[in-house]
Amino acid sequence: MNMDAPEKPKVDSTLSKGLSILESLAASQEAKGVTELSKELGLTKSNTFRLLQTLTTLGYVQHLPDKTYSATLKTWRVGRASVENLNLRDMAAPELSVLSRETGETVYLAVREGLSVVYIDKLDSQKPIRSWNAIGGTAPLHCVGTGKAILAAAHDTLRDQIGGALTRHTDRTLTDLTALEADLARTRARGFAFDTGEFRERILSFGAAITLPGGEPVGALGISLPDINLPEGGEERFGALVADAARSVSEKLAGS
Repeated sequence: MNMDAPEKPKVDSTLSKGLSILESLAASQEAKGVTELSKELGLTKSNTFRLLQTLTTLGYVQHLPDKTYSATLKTWRVGRASVENLNLRDMAAPELSVLSRETGETVYLAVREGLSVVYIDKLDSQKPIRSWNAIGGTAPLHCVGTGKAILAAAHDTLRDQIGGALTRHTDRTLTDLTALEADLARTRARGFAFDTGEFRERILSFGAAITLPGGEPVGALGISLPDINLPEGGEERFGALVADAARSVSEKLAGS
């Protein structure tokens, strides 16, 4: 027996179970009942009900009129604060500058909010013809480069949610789940997502996910441009640039 082996930290059973309920509700697009949660998590109904009451009292869960439960905006705010505490803007600023200099196009830093991305930083293109989105602007996950990159990285978590939210925005939007999943598989294989004008007509975008060491995406870097600005060989070049930039930021997160 190795007497020097460190003891495993003790895990509080009640806290662990409560967090598992909260994680389940936060990841679901639909509210859930006590029976469904207890079966999903392997808990007794009485234990599940008691933990839900505590989470409701603390403001992390709401009890709906149909007797189901869902996560509240307080849960969302805690998650957003965690992302902000990673100092993503500061960490990604050098990579945004490189992408801007190398492409001359508009570049973005985005994070996920529900089934959309929110642009939290950007550098504008100085070209006469350019794409534009404001900081704080949003776009659906399934039809822009940054969103598709995040979807590809979090496919297992988001698959069930995204299937019913494939709204059409242009004639290129992928509104069929099978077609979208094939596109996400290509994204994972090549290391970047490519939006062929799926959110706005003739506006292309490239995106790559910024991930934690376990692979969980916390954001994405993107390049956006009018299709007439894309040079010959630009798809491969811009894709490689944004993939390298996102990898660089991910490495910083791993070392922080």
